[in-house]
Amino acid sequence: MTLSRTEDWTLQAKCRGMQDKLFPEGVDQKRARLVCTGCPVRSQCLAEALDNRIEWGVWGGMTERERRQLLRQRTDIRSWQTVLCGPGKIH
Repeated sequence: MTLSRTEDWTLQAKCRGMQDKLFPEGVDQKRARLVCTGCPVRSQCLAEALDNRIEWGVWGGMTERERRQLLRQRTDIRSWQTVLCGPGKIH
């Protein structure tokens, strides 16, 4: 069985198995971001959340509020996967 691209990066995530801890509310979200520090697939995770407009939890070190702000500021970007993880990017 081959893994899809999404499943492949999730197996390398530092937060693997910690789903409930990454979906806190309010101020606890900022603490949850620390899990993302040094994660080898942080860029892929953030791209997944931005491209799919995921509204809940901490993804790629960003809270939902931070991601919404980034999406409002950068309406010109069609594919965050290309920007964050495309050819020549370290991931």
